[in-house]
Amino acid sequence: MSEVNYVITKHIGILSKSAKSWTKELNLISWNNREPKYDIREWAPERAKMSKGITLSVEELNELKRLLDELPI
Repeated sequence: MSEVNYVITKHIGILSKSAKSWTKELNLISWNNREPKYDIREWAPERAKMSKGITLSVEELNELKRLLDELPI
């Protein structure tokens, strides 16, 4: 399997923190030198490891925001 390269171009915020100090974060990340996308995933302390996550384009993030705004919370 080929190596995955990434650059966190902007740290937006932490959504939660686990008992083992992993943090679920929203970041803007460039994967394999591509256009940065919004990314939600868990990171180990010092970003030594990462979990599987989800990446979203600006359009997808806007649609997610619209859907969340409609929730009766």
